[in-house]
Amino acid sequence: MLNKTRIVVVGIGGVGGYFGGLLSKQYAGGNNVEIVFVARGEHLSEIQKKGLTVINENENFITQPYLATDDYSKIGIADYIIICTKSYDLRQTIEKLKPLINHRTVLLPLLNGVGASDEILEILPHVNVLKGCAFIVSKIKSPGIIENSGNIQKLSFGVDGPLNGEVLHLKNLMFDAGIDVTVSDKISTAIWEKFIFISPTATSTSYFDSTIGKVLEENIETVLKLIEEVKSLALAKSITISDDISGKTLATMKLMPYEVTSSMHRDYLNQKPQTEVESLTGYIVREAEKFGIAAPTYLKLYEGLLKK
Repeated sequence: MLNKTRIVVVGIGGVGGYFGGLLSKQYAGGNNVEIVFVARGEHLSEIQKKGLTVINENENFITQPYLATDDYSKIGIADYIIICTKSYDLRQTIEKLKPLINHRTVLLPLLNGVGASDEILEILPHVNVLKGCAFIVSKIKSPGIIENSGNIQKLSFGVDGPLNGEVLHLKNLMFDAGIDVTVSDKISTAIWEKFIFISPTATSTSYFDSTIGKVLEENIETVLKLIEEVKSLALAKSITISDDISGKTLATMKLMPYEVTSSMHRDYLNQKPQTEVESLTGYIVREAEKFGIAAPTYLKLYEGLLKK
């Protein structure tokens, strides 16, 4: 009898809800893979009562995971933990995850910034941590319902170095669940190329309090400066990025539906007590200073966002 593979998805928001939903749908009732959701509040109770509903262009489905809980002590040791919380919740999440982790557990953070894996290793120096990023426009529409409104839903993960069996096994499980997944042995490139897209998008939509379409219409010069400043930081950190990353990033922004905004901007709109401003905007300001490079646009918008 093969041992079961237990995959725990922590944070069933836009990212965790969509990819976790596909995993749960594929492996529901199966004998070899258990999918566990960690969620909170009303969202959790709707999932426990009715399952998780996932809506996207091509299909809607409802799925019931093996277990949905907010009680970490009920889960047991995990083979894989996919972390999809907001960056400001990461530290307390890792503390709660300690009982789920042994020497074989693999952690995959899918957060918006670029520092999540390093932050995890500061708290748990000996765990197996991958790096990853998700490209998706998805959100909680209402408790128990995830809506994917974009035309892109990709996931990349891996390491900077040779890929081992655990990484490839997770990739195969995701691929079989219909996830558009790639693994990379140069994952820092993928993560920074996403960051060069997401950081200017989040910073500009939040600062100008506008959708991405409106920001590109009215403030494209600012967006282009943000892209160049974060790109300069990546190069200062010796990250390999595409020569045409600025053009590619702008093209991706233009492909997004006009009315879409960033999750950071939504947090400002909903007057959340915390936003991702430190990991998506402040991070550039602090690192640019550390590396002695100029980031005047980031500095101006960061100061403006802090006043909000």
